Amino acid sequence: MVSSKQEFPRKGRGAVTNRTTRFESFERVATDDGWDGDGEPLPPLRTVVGIDAARRIIATNESPDILFAQSINPYRGCEHGCIYCFARPTHAYYGLSPGLDFETRLFQKPEAPSLLAQELRKPRYRPSVIVLGANTDPYQPIERGLELTRRILQVLAEFRHPVAIVTKSPLVLRDLDILAPMAEQNLALVTLSVTTLDRSLARKMEPRAATPGRRLAAIRGLSEAGVPAGVLAAPMIPALNDQELESILAAAAEAGATSAGYTLLRLPLEIRDLFVEWLESHFPARAAHVMSLVRDTRNGADYDSRWGKRTRGTGVYADLLETRFRLSRRKLGLDRRRLDLDTALFRPPPAKGDQLNLL
Repeated sequence: MVSSKQEFPRKGRGAVTNRTTRFESFERVATDDGWDGDGEPLPPLRTVVGIDAARRIIATNESPDILFAQSINPYRGCEHGCIYCFARPTHAYYGLSPGLDFETRLFQKPEAPSLLAQELRKPRYRPSVIVLGANTDPYQPIERGLELTRRILQVLAEFRHPVAIVTKSPLVLRDLDILAPMAEQNLALVTLSVTTLDRSLARKMEPRAATPGRRLAAIRGLSEAGVPAGVLAAPMIPALNDQELESILAAAAEAGATSAGYTLLRLPLEIRDLFVEWLESHFPARAAHVMSLVRDTRNGADYDSRWGKRTRGTGVYADLLETRFRLSRRKLGLDRRRLDLDTALFRPPPAKGDQLNLL
């Protein structure tokens, strides 16, 4: 008889399994056939990078609870492997799992810089802040070699177009030669996502992201270079990292951050089962309590997708978290308006073959 088999986390990966997607008619289940083999651990899962032949690069949204209208994602999937990442379900559209596939089977958009230049030159284009990192991290490990984000920033600098970056990576400091001059014209700002100050917890939640200390160092480096830096304490997870909210904001302020934000844990679509699986693997004694508190913030459900509620939640716990955030933000002076950048300087540079301006 074949019995069910307990899955264990892969070293260096966030998701425990490759759960099937909402579009599939079957469910993938690990089984134990009684054959233990030679006791060798499973080989490491290697990262594979494919090509996304996108025809457009600027994505737009009309969500009333999101501060920006335009974003660019140079990559699909993210090697950081954050278990809570709300972008995981997008991999289902590729017929891939939001689980381990999301963090091991990535896609790059090699034509992104040229596509961006084409879109910015369209006569009907009207500038508004473009966010890099709204979905997956623009400075995830493969960026070090591919430099797609850097080339996108070069295009935006040439067009004097405002950009806001959200990342977990100190690799953003590599591009200070572009970002610092843009910041002098109020065209750039960067927000570092800091979920916890506990390296052990970070290693479990975000296995291939930079340590919390390196992210704080990146905030300091940006601030010293004159690039406005903020912190995003996200997501706050009840009974796991929520007690660190004030400490995260204080550490970021000490490093030079001037703005702050936070979100409550979101568990849409496949993320719910992946997160529960992760909780039961890493924190079995706490899993039921965490999920009970999550439901307290979602009207008894695992998730509430309503505008204005999905990132903040409802109920006593959610209200207390928001009060704590607002008081701490005010006390630490982290209340500079985010995305307050200049769009009036936008000018497409002359293209090859353009008639010269005689004025």
